[in-house]
Amino acid sequence: MRIRAGFTLGYDCPQPTPMLLVLKIHPSRRKDLLTDETLVFDPPVAAADYTDSFGNTCTRIVAPAGITTISTHFEIHDSGKPDEVVPDAPQHEIMDLPDDVLLYLLGSRYCDTDRLANLAGSLFNDTPPGWPRVQAICDYVHNHIAFDYMKADAWRTAYGGYSERTGVCRDFAHLAIALCRCMNIPARYCTGYLGDIGLPPDAGPMDFSAWFEAYLGGRWYAFDARHNTPRVGRTLMARGRDATDVALATIFGPALIAGFEVITDEVPET
Repeated sequence: MRIRAGFTLGYDCPQPTPMLLVLKIHPSRRKDLLTDETLVFDPPVAAADYTDSFGNTCTRIVAPAGITTISTHFEIHDSGKPDEVVPDAPQHEIMDLPDDVLLYLLGSRYCDTDRLANLAGSLFNDTPPGWPRVQAICDYVHNHIAFDYMKADAWRTAYGGYSERTGVCRDFAHLAIALCRCMNIPARYCTGYLGDIGLPPDAGPMDFSAWFEAYLGGRWYAFDARHNTPRVGRTLMARGRDATDVALATIFGPALIAGFEVITDEVPET
């Protein structure tokens, strides 16, 4: 399967402004590219890539005063298979987890586990450990939060999503991640492209998507508490503890969004 994806994003800065961008696909997916994936800046700016501590590709720029437009469009190969479902994937004892996975048991900026630990225990102590427990968490979050694109809130934490019962895909991911961590299941935040492949088109505006991965049976598996069903065509951009680590742009100064468009479509067979 061929997927066409990309975006056009604009920032209006009153002065030259340093930015850290996480806008390229994850290095693990670069082997699947069928065309170049290059960030284009208008006006042109000097850009330098580096790899952060989570293995994501990041780009450093200084945006000039005025509107800077950032865009890319590319095609990528996808297996066309839905997300894996492995009902017997086991949960690990903490002492058996690899060292580099332990980080994803800890609370973080948006995953305030200390405020959710008692709730998680009351809801999930009696669920079978492993895959069934993660699925039970996804079921709970999916039914507890109402998706509302107009209720996006950059300040909302996992506990906020639980309390307010509304949000966008990142809120579903943050609450599910926090509940997993409370139950000693490592979980990490993912962001990337996810279109409506194989489904009726969504009338809402296209955006980047958030989901999460849980560590079970010696590897990471994708889960999606918002959609709560295996999906086709996830194209990973970045992973981290929560949305802080994978922000599209970390901006060191004032800036306003001056345009935002995302596309993710299957390329029809010819």
